[in-house]
Amino acid sequence: MKTEASPDPAEARRPPEGGWSGLAARIGRWGRELGFAAIGIAGTSLGEEEAGLVAWLDAGWHGGMDYMARHGAKRARPAELIAGTLRVITARLDYWPATAAPAAAALANGARAYVSRYALGRDYHKVLRGRLARLAARIEDDIGPYAHRVFSDSAPVLEVALAARSGLGWRGKHTLLLSREGGSWFFLGEIYTDLPLPVSAPVSAHCGSCEACIAACPTGAIVAPYRLDARRCISYLTIEHAGSIPEELRPLIGNRVYGCDDCQLVCPWNRHAVATREEDFAAVRNGLDSATLIELFGWSEAEFLANTEGSAIRRIGYERWLRNLAVALGNAPPSPASIAALASRADDPSALVREHVAWALGRGQVLPFASVEAKGKT
Repeated sequence: MKTEASPDPAEARRPPEGGWSGLAARIGRWGRELGFAAIGIAGTSLGEEEAGLVAWLDAGWHGGMDYMARHGAKRARPAELIAGTLRVITARLDYWPATAAPAAAALANGARAYVSRYALGRDYHKVLRGRLARLAARIEDDIGPYAHRVFSDSAPVLEVALAARSGLGWRGKHTLLLSREGGSWFFLGEIYTDLPLPVSAPVSAHCGSCEACIAACPTGAIVAPYRLDARRCISYLTIEHAGSIPEELRPLIGNRVYGCDDCQLVCPWNRHAVATREEDFAAVRNGLDSATLIELFGWSEAEFLANTEGSAIRRIGYERWLRNLAVALGNAPPSPASIAALASRADDPSALVREHVAWALGRGQVLPFASVEAKGKT
């Protein structure tokens, strides 16, 4: 909690003008004025979700995300994470970039790089935190100092569980939150607070018998409805995973170099995606919606840092960026240009990059071109 905004408990519990329900209604209105698509309020009891989290961790499905195990059950206990928390204000901010080149076209063209739609614009952490801070300040303007803390995928918080509890949507079988109005193309953020606001009513689930997301997962990471083995998830492998990508999974990654959207792209609730109104998300940076693998693989480290400034992509670093692109080039339609691009980094200073480049050059569909080129020089 903000120490400078921690009032006397008796004062904190004094109902504001119009009561707590009136304040909740105003918070919803202020949130919409700030551009949020929806605002909800959840309590702090997440017992059922905690059991699921513990089982997921015990199964080892978090892979190398040690921070998930390190914080353990605290993720499901908001009042333990931030002492004094009584409610969690949840917020949804749409990010679907309607002006970007069609996702299906990028995935169908093996020579192009596929970047998850959420990463085509500005880093969402910065946008969401700033917007939530403004909402928190608006509440303070109305009722005076109160204890609160803002989160946006930046702490051990069960975002989907809290959003579902607060009525922003329901958990889909791919484990993401789904909304009848917005599908799943949105970010979530939270304000932990000691204000005793009335909680929002949850909504019913509407996935029915549909399992399109499970069937669409390229690596079979969605092992059953609502059960995701992150170790097989392309988003995990290309973003969170720091080491060598398991060889048996590399061919399944295709041309996805940062994240994966397949389970969302096939979801019926996303057929009429709500285009974002946020310029930071709508604007595609550096042509990443249509860039070729060879073009991106040719970036120097300085170019990578410059071209990903203010982007979520920068967090994976240059080494992982090249690793991911090497895998994608190994899966790409073979050509002399792709061979030359890979060969140019065969002696890369990074052992991780060299390993994945060697794998790509050794792919069966590339070797015939390499052989032809070699014969032409003899």
